[in-house]
Amino acid sequence: MAASEKRERSGGRGWSRRGVLAGVVGVPVLLIAACGGHPGATSAAPGGQGAAAEAAVSAPASPKASVAKIAVSPADGATAVPFSDPVKVTVADGTLSSVRLTDTAGREIPGQPTADGTGWASTGKLASGTKYKLAVSATDANGLTADSNTSFATATPANTFVGYFSPEDGSTVGVGMPVSINFNKPVTDRKAVEQAITVTSSSGVEVVGHWYSGTRLDFRPAEYWPSGSQVTLKLRLKDVQGAKGVYGTQSKDVTFNVGRSQTSVADLAKNTLTVTTDGRVTATYPIIGGAPDHRTWGGKLVISEQYQETRMNSNTVGLGSEYDIPDVPHAQRLTNSGTFIHGNYWSPASQFGSANTSHGCISLQDVKGGADGNTNAAAFFKSSMVGDVVEVVNSGDRPVDPANGLSDWNLGWADWKAGSAL
Repeated sequence: MAASEKRERSGGRGWSRRGVLAGVVGVPVLLIAACGGHPGATSAAPGGQGAAAEAAVSAPASPKASVAKIAVSPADGATAVPFSDPVKVTVADGTLSSVRLTDTAGREIPGQPTADGTGWASTGKLASGTKYKLAVSATDANGLTADSNTSFATATPANTFVGYFSPEDGSTVGVGMPVSINFNKPVTDRKAVEQAITVTSSSGVEVVGHWYSGTRLDFRPAEYWPSGSQVTLKLRLKDVQGAKGVYGTQSKDVTFNVGRSQTSVADLAKNTLTVTTDGRVTATYPIIGGAPDHRTWGGKLVISEQYQETRMNSNTVGLGSEYDIPDVPHAQRLTNSGTFIHGNYWSPASQFGSANTSHGCISLQDVKGGADGNTNAAAFFKSSMVGDVVEVVNSGDRPVDPANGLSDWNLGWADWKAGSAL
């Protein structure tokens, strides 16, 4: 007997390559079973079936792959994707069974499938500078599933705009304080921007926006805010296109409170300032108004700034070098063009209540430095707040331009609403 034949029959350590191949072809499961014991050992199943029973067991078949083919846009790993474009999914040789688009915070972006189930497009807005994940499943005619998991990142706009608003968050203001928003770049799509801004009051009054220009949008109700109410401004300007290629960046809520109701009437024929607080006259002061060649604007003016002391220079309002007073006390701004109601220590006491000699401002008697808290100017300053209304009557001049300062109340309600883009 040849040496090789002896090794094959002995079942020892020296299995030939020929013997192994014959085992794989002839009895595939027998080789697998032998791996659990010793080479050449005989394995018997219970009941004496032996290797013949094991040969009847077949190996599992490989799973079939789905023929459904999923395509997504944007592509996996894409960056600087336009955030104004929808995300799209299509499938060939199958139908979509699940589409889920989420941002890094896990917020799901809604979408709409096509009627035949072979397409899907996002309907919710994407945010700029954000990474997204897209998970898709589709099923073919045999019920087999195909999956796709991709991610992409949206671009950050190179050209942006912001809105600077007043009043400040958490502030308490007078009943005449409008919400005023000034944009740092001109807005051409006023409708889109106004739709992205809402102003509501706890009192339930209707609040409407009015565009003075492409850079200024104010909001107010038909009448002054109800005292004690709370007003909320919601800016949802992020990724809103205000002009071609120019996008907003803000998503912010601002809340302010309306204080007691205080309005004052400056009658420049009587030279008096009558103050009404919560429906009751609380003070009457003698005043000086604008001289005939520098009359005070008429109409409803709103206090926008308060200064314990400030410098007033005629050069800043186009009046040359007529005056330069470095320490005007108790000054409260009424217009952007330079109208104030303020303390006056330089005019004779006899002029208060009897003459109009100013360059357009309204003044109350005061002392230099404003340290005396008992003067008329100090008392009025102490009782006032930003947002209080000072209505000027009998000045001899036309009503103030509504866009000059916070003089919004000089427009009737119909004219105000006509300035809305909505």
